[in-house]
Amino acid sequence: MKSLFCLFFTSLLWAQSPSKEWPTYGHDGGGMRFSPLTEIQPGNVHRLRVAWTYHMKPATVVAQKPAANTGGAVGDEPGAMRARPGGYSPSTVTPLVIQGTMYLTTPYGRVVAIDATSGQEVWAFPLPGGGGASTRGLEYWPGEARTPPQVVFGTGDGRLFSLDARTGKPNQNFGDNGVINLNTEAIMRGLPGRNGLTTPPIVYKHLVITGGTTQENPPLGPAGDVRAWNLHTGKLVWTFRSVPQAGEKFNDTWGGDSWKNRSGVNVWGFITVDAGRGIVYMPFGAPSVDQYGGDRPGDNLFSTSLVAADANTGKYLWHFQVTHHDIWDADLTGAPALFDVKRGGRTIPAVAATNKSGMLFLLDRVTGKPIYGVEERPVAQSEVPLERTSKTQPFPLKPPPLSRMSMSAEDVATVTPELEAACKALMKDLQLGGPYLPVSYSRLGVRFPGNHGGVNWGGVSFHPGLGYLFVNSNELGQVTGIRERASKEGRAIARGMGNRVDPDGPYEGIGGGRFSIPGKNGSTQQLPCQQPPWGNLTAVNVNTGEFAWRVPLGVTDSLPEGKQNTGRPGNGGTIVTAGGLVFVGATDDARFRAFDAKTGKELWTVKLGGAAEATPITYQGRDGKQYVVITATGGGFFNNPVTDDSVMAFALEEAPQTGQAK
Repeated sequence: MKSLFCLFFTSLLWAQSPSKEWPTYGHDGGGMRFSPLTEIQPGNVHRLRVAWTYHMKPATVVAQKPAANTGGAVGDEPGAMRARPGGYSPSTVTPLVIQGTMYLTTPYGRVVAIDATSGQEVWAFPLPGGGGASTRGLEYWPGEARTPPQVVFGTGDGRLFSLDARTGKPNQNFGDNGVINLNTEAIMRGLPGRNGLTTPPIVYKHLVITGGTTQENPPLGPAGDVRAWNLHTGKLVWTFRSVPQAGEKFNDTWGGDSWKNRSGVNVWGFITVDAGRGIVYMPFGAPSVDQYGGDRPGDNLFSTSLVAADANTGKYLWHFQVTHHDIWDADLTGAPALFDVKRGGRTIPAVAATNKSGMLFLLDRVTGKPIYGVEERPVAQSEVPLERTSKTQPFPLKPPPLSRMSMSAEDVATVTPELEAACKALMKDLQLGGPYLPVSYSRLGVRFPGNHGGVNWGGVSFHPGLGYLFVNSNELGQVTGIRERASKEGRAIARGMGNRVDPDGPYEGIGGGRFSIPGKNGSTQQLPCQQPPWGNLTAVNVNTGEFAWRVPLGVTDSLPEGKQNTGRPGNGGTIVTAGGLVFVGATDDARFRAFDAKTGKELWTVKLGGAAEATPITYQGRDGKQYVVITATGGGFFNNPVTDDSVMAFALEEAPQTGQAK
């Protein structure tokens, strides 16, 4: 009875006071990423100093060249920890903090718990077998009488683990001794491919809800379905089909039998839940292949759509498609944040839908109806003979686009004469235009936003007192093009990131890559070819639909002094506090920053050893102090110099006494 009471009391405490810590990726199940802590404020944030650093790479790691296509290789020594998985990005993990303990995944085949006040390791779970733990983090479940508190995470090779949060030991009643295989027959369909987890799942009641990754190519492969599993047993509870099957509603949005075994249309980003209403919000990505859709006529639901379903059963409630017949890789990836909009004397329960197209749709989260209106506008049509692009695309009436959506010759970067000349040479034969410029035919074109967005998985944060939604966005174009395949035996050319076409289809890629030139003086920072800013931080007043403020986010170190405040592209997102601060890493300039939430003024910046392509957290430690934590690794999407994969905690240094030197 004593243990049962303790478990109940622990769960009750977690339910009543999670806000001083960080119990799930978005701080709450609705993904607001808002902390009520106020110790750190605009007036004292300059006193933040490193409190402790946790190095993810253990001394026992055996560095070894990974085996091909295995996600890494086990070290030669018996019991050695896995080397960092080959080909995986460095860690972009956002840790969790519950009851003074921090939990995180690492790129070294370990999941660890550490003391959130000291940074000392409490326990470590070496991942058995191959694969790597999800790079962006894990989920926590407070447990019930039947099962103690758990941490739950997925792997790149399609396993889902449940560990005792106190000990790190697998839950023997969950699946097969603490692990279930996500690569079920219903998902794999007898086809090659993968369905791993790079993003943490989310917990609702006793269910853990998972999305999954699928291949970009070829078009047929594993399903991108969303599923819910019983946390006590690991048994499947419900499945939401991402592509409607024969006889199901919206199946007719796939011409002919193009829906059969279609891959993509998956949630590789973040899921949120309105626990009070029992609604789960699922942001789906583009179909495979994602830059040619001639073999899939129609709008292709539920691709590039926000879908709401009953969290208990998976039953469809409503959807909103952000991009019709997506051939731009315009995935919805960021967590659909839940908050209230105050408009016309009413309080509207809202959800924010963002994607790589760089637009923000504010929707009623009960009905899916746009709060400020949406207009279907005509867009350019594809010149590819077998392609049938949508004649219109949805544009929100408010707020304005968060990212550039078109390019003209007059928009060339003039930051330096050398950059202008190089970019004019690059642009000479490129097709320009937009928004929604289709992939160019028999030539190269540049489209905005590029494959990286726009708004990527970093998503948004929200301050309920101000009514401000904060979002960091990229300004990085993509050069793409396809042409008729030279021969039936030909294979697709896949240079850069711009040519995701079916290798057995009628077309092949003709090059591609970022719309930029290499950095100068040995810098890894690309120099985009359009006028800055090349990355922004924006505050949107959700009660008016207008921008409250907007500032460039990031600097280009290789540019001359006075011209460096360009903004930079990056990964990761923002958090906001009741103390009035927005914290963000994300940029490829290896900085961690704090901004005034009301004005957008940059108040504090620290240079890190590597880029912080992750979303930070803040929490109150056992010592009563407020900590701010960021994962800094370098490497990642923008090829920054790799550091040692560190989790860094910052806290206020003691204020100097009167008469002491400052």
